Amino acid sequence: MNIHEYQAKALLRSYGAPVSDGRVVLRAEDAKTAAGELDGPLWVVKAQIHAGGRGKGSFKESDVGEKGGIRLAKSVGEAADEAKRMLGRTLVTRQTGPSGKKVNRVYIEDGANIARELYLALLVERQTSRISFVCSTEGGMDIEEVAASTPEKILSFSVDPATGYMPYHGRRIAFALGLKGAQIKECVGLMGILYKAFAEKDMEMLEINPLIVMDDGKLKMLDTKLGFDDNAMYRQRDVAELRDETEEDPKEQEASKYGLNYIALDGEIGCMVNGAGLAMATMDIIKLYGAEPANFLDVGGGATREKVTEAFKIITSDANVKGILVNIFGGIMVTAVKEVGLKVPLVVRLEGTNVEKGKDIINGSGLDVIAADDLKDGAKKIVKAVKGWCLSGYWT
Repeated sequence: MNIHEYQAKALLRSYGAPVSDGRVVLRAEDAKTAAGELDGPLWVVKAQIHAGGRGKGSFKESDVGEKGGIRLAKSVGEAADEAKRMLGRTLVTRQTGPSGKKVNRVYIEDGANIARELYLALLVERQTSRISFVCSTEGGMDIEEVAASTPEKILSFSVDPATGYMPYHGRRIAFALGLKGAQIKECVGLMGILYKAFAEKDMEMLEINPLIVMDDGKLKMLDTKLGFDDNAMYRQRDVAELRDETEEDPKEQEASKYGLNYIALDGEIGCMVNGAGLAMATMDIIKLYGAEPANFLDVGGGATREKVTEAFKIITSDANVKGILVNIFGGIMVTAVKEVGLKVPLVVRLEGTNVEKGKDIINGSGLDVIAADDLKDGAKKIVKAVKGWCLSGYWT
């Protein structure tokens, strides 16, 4: 689960982290009052959507030369005007895709005099299941770009849960970031705050980009993104209450009600699989054979008729889906398809215990289903059925 920047800053402020004072604005008529409660002399107006790249984004039907979703203002009136220009419009960034996201709220905060921009993140390292720090002197940039072009500028290390965070971890980060004097002690304290918040709130990701050094030498978190473990929300009631369902795909909301791991994508072939790793492999092989997956969907190991039926409903509710590839299911899948109905090509790949019995069920179902012998065969057949033509060299 993700939350907005202003919510993330409020949460980390409660732990003692250094963030700017700010106000969230939901209605245009409240913008001037909100801006007037801040000291200035600079104000920063930020569109609040669950996507990165806001500063470089653009609003649909923008005026020529109009700025993106993060803007500076030099007066209360100017800040209010910028907020009004953003609210209700659709912001398109590199992460939203061409459809963009509607701006339903804006955050106005005090500006800061920036001397240096740094990068900092805490993540769960999947290989070790430990909390890992990532930092770089190249703040304000896409960390992926830094990793590709100058990987030596990134420091990454995990923390042993037996000891937890220790001051030497903070000093290691401070030295890597080129901090000096009192900044080192400040960094050690800040890293401890962030580690504690990360662990106590069941976060999966905490990213600060940029973490800035101000003109007076102090550290401040200028932008913050937090992501949380969905499976831990039952014990994080205060975090769960921050969920903004307007930022989520309705299909993803529906899937969560039935314990389905579903993420909508931009392709044309719907996927239904049990097992996250197998789902990723299924998506990859669809791309290999010249098409794009319309979703990631893992129904989990305890698949029931109800879950599979709902999964079919969600997949077929996507107007972009031109075909479906089912990887593994047998009798449960047939029952679900009969209930939901079949309007697009469906390829089913079966493997495992009682596979022949499963094939007999499908063949005797009366459904217009294309059987596949293995994953490669299934991918070929669904792409061919959807596209109606062969890709040279693939259908051999």
